[in-house]
Amino acid sequence: MPSKPTGKGSGRRGDRDLKIRVKTARKRSNSSTAWLQRQLNDPYVARARAEGLRARSAFKLIEIDEKHNLLKPGMRVVDLGAAPGGWCQVAAKAVGSDPEHPTVVGIDYLEMDPVPGAILLQKDFTDDDAPEALIAALGGHKADIVLSDMAAPTTGHKPTDHLRIVALVELAADFALDVLAPGGTFVAKVFQGGTEHELLAMLKRNFASTFHAKPPASRAESAETYLVARGFKGERVD
Repeated sequence: MPSKPTGKGSGRRGDRDLKIRVKTARKRSNSSTAWLQRQLNDPYVARARAEGLRARSAFKLIEIDEKHNLLKPGMRVVDLGAAPGGWCQVAAKAVGSDPEHPTVVGIDYLEMDPVPGAILLQKDFTDDDAPEALIAALGGHKADIVLSDMAAPTTGHKPTDHLRIVALVELAADFALDVLAPGGTFVAKVFQGGTEHELLAMLKRNFASTFHAKPPASRAESAETYLVARGFKGERVD
């Protein structure tokens, strides 16, 4: 519990007093306790709850879009690794997706509650038939933007984990090149690690511009950033 004011100064609790502290439970590891304490004191978590968004990660897309104006009314959107649905919520609102005729499609192997204006597929994106299922959900139309907030399960071995993450981003980029309409955009979460140059070179061959974005909602201590490729040239160049 926060300590009571001592009567000194303004008589108001300082930031140190207001911060919620979590005791280490007998069956909870120190890392789990630290994660829980960080969540409880994260203003984005509180904002997400107050605004009816499913996860703090929704603000990453909101902030990227506010700065770079990626999502526009009428767009067709594909969201890879969509659970729990926060990015689909943001995208559906931004593009004005009609719940009766959704233009937003999300996919994840985890189950998700329905999102108005979005078609949600419970399926692993790495399955061979996943691209076909996504294209069918789009009604055979090309997508205007492909979003990926996917991250591969970690092993604890950093070089292995980074290679897995890069492979997943490459798979998402390959899919984007097949489904994007001319002028389309690809946004994917990546992590700093030094083996991204081949992916970046491939995107530069196929898009008018590429850059990295680190939204404020992405924690400063995290190595994650977002790779944004805009202006798909219309025909893939491998």
